[in-house]
Amino acid sequence: MPVAKNESTAKSHETLGLIAGIACFTTWGLIPVYWKLIASVPATEILAHRFVWTTIFLSLVLSWQGRWDEVVANIRSRPALIYCLTGGAAIATNWFLFIWAVNIGHVIETSLGYFMTPLMNVLFGALFLRERLTRLQLISVLLALLGVVNITFGYGRFPWIAVSLCLSFGLYGLLRKKSGTAAIPGLFIETILLLPLAILFLVYLQNTHSLVFTQAGWWLSILLVSTGVVTAVPLFWFGYATRHLRLITVGFLQYLSPIGSFFLGVFLFHEPFTRGRLVTFVLIWIALAIFTAEAVIRWRSARVRAIDSCAFEASALD
Repeated sequence: MPVAKNESTAKSHETLGLIAGIACFTTWGLIPVYWKLIASVPATEILAHRFVWTTIFLSLVLSWQGRWDEVVANIRSRPALIYCLTGGAAIATNWFLFIWAVNIGHVIETSLGYFMTPLMNVLFGALFLRERLTRLQLISVLLALLGVVNITFGYGRFPWIAVSLCLSFGLYGLLRKKSGTAAIPGLFIETILLLPLAILFLVYLQNTHSLVFTQAGWWLSILLVSTGVVTAVPLFWFGYATRHLRLITVGFLQYLSPIGSFFLGVFLFHEPFTRGRLVTFVLIWIALAIFTAEAVIRWRSARVRAIDSCAFEASALD
């Protein structure tokens, strides 16, 4: 009976984890619509508000969960503090670029950047964590590189927005991994370390009478305040999903985000989608298909080995 109950609980957590994962990556995919609503506000001011309101919102969540001890322990760790500071700079760069790119009409290019992110994570793992690239992973990375080269020569401009988003988010993931901090305490430290700069910038805007927040209507002000919720809530869902789903499932779900942005850019915002861009996206999609297939094969092989090992141990005990 207890075994059945445990299995039922695990299934329930897995179902909720799947819902949380879909909600998280769908939200991130549709977030350009939100940034378009506040496009009248400069990206720098939006970024400053995002740090202020995210810090306040996370403070309330940490108080509700009683997790301040984790925050203090991480702050006392010098390596964790350094990684959080540099991670905060990386995610600030990523946030600014994404908001700015969306609001000047480059949603399709942002989706290209996030399609390339899993491949950049693999490359960073090989460069900085000494993880060995498999042959198929190397082919995937080379195809992505070919896609970037194609789009550069295709319309005469290096896709620096896509590459910068990809690099900054990949670097953020690497620094977060090295910091060893949990999602909510880690994000709080990252935001609070850069909070003074955000406040100083907002004070400067206020003193120069260029702060949109005080001059905007109530609706725009609410949207700016809600940047904290929009930032933090999907991360909560992401944390729950990663705890209760297989990593391979999370890997599949993460493609919902750039797919959503891609369709928004093409069909809602009617951004130009040339043949050169199509070739690049096809190359990236082929690279991701190879990458994902290789990950599934490795996961299944590991699972089979684990089952065989358990069976062997059981037969040895008999």
